[in-house]
Amino acid sequence: MTFLTHHDNIPAGRRFHDRLADPTIFRLPGAHNGQAALQARGAGFEGLYLSGAAMSASMGLPDLGLITIDDVCFFIRQVAGASGLPVLVDADTGYGEALNAMVMVRRFEEAGAAAIHLEDQILPKKCGHLSDKRLATPADMAAKIAAVCRARRDLVVIARTDAVANEGIDAAISRAHLYLEAGADAIFPEALTDVGMMRTFAEALPGIPLLANMTEFGRTPRLTGAELEDLGYRMVIWPVSSLRVANRAQENLYAALRDHDCTDAMLPAMQTRQELYDTLGYFAFEDLDAGIRRSVLP
Repeated sequence: MTFLTHHDNIPAGRRFHDRLADPTIFRLPGAHNGQAALQARGAGFEGLYLSGAAMSASMGLPDLGLITIDDVCFFIRQVAGASGLPVLVDADTGYGEALNAMVMVRRFEEAGAAAIHLEDQILPKKCGHLSDKRLATPADMAAKIAAVCRARRDLVVIARTDAVANEGIDAAISRAHLYLEAGADAIFPEALTDVGMMRTFAEALPGIPLLANMTEFGRTPRLTGAELEDLGYRMVIWPVSSLRVANRAQENLYAALRDHDCTDAMLPAMQTRQELYDTLGYFAFEDLDAGIRRSVLP
């Protein structure tokens, strides 16, 4: 079966919401393009994450809120379309104020997004694990969340707060409660710096789905999905891992090509043609095409 013949009558947002009802943690590895999405699905994952940092880096740009709604829709169509899995999408600050964020929601849902997370920074935004982030007021962020929830159809809305670094954990928890009152389905507390802080956040929001970010080289201690589940978290993302690995492999390739004037040294590290075709379902597409031609011209 190819994505051309796969039909799921349950909207992606509803599938994401239904999976959140499962008490086991929802593991969402980052997939920065359609090929990565297929490989993650092949490894057995039930959902995927689309990172703003990974999308920006794929376009040769820093993660400073420079990409557009249309740019992100291009990636959503790849990742959701290729995999058929529910995809959580990084919506940054909503690409503007309330009305802009409402447009974003409609466009992302049309492209195939199942869920978004929306952060309480203001532009120019930064990676959540960097310093000197600037925050929207709690009231302004709550108003934006309310607008987004009004515009959605089935999309799951996760409110991300970056307030811990600037205002402390108590203020971040207060913001989380306000965002939930505005209609958010879940909370993403970004850049918590130790396990005790992560536990405190979960205890302050009992029964609320929480998302943990296990990015490498950041401020949050890296834990396993099982450890996060024990702390009370219901979702975990590894946002840029696939891109980091792919980028290192590409860097090694170009260095080898420069130094040896051929790719022979890199052959053991390469995906073979057969493996690529198997991942893409190449021959299933050929069979589909042949079947269509036979039915038209018997």
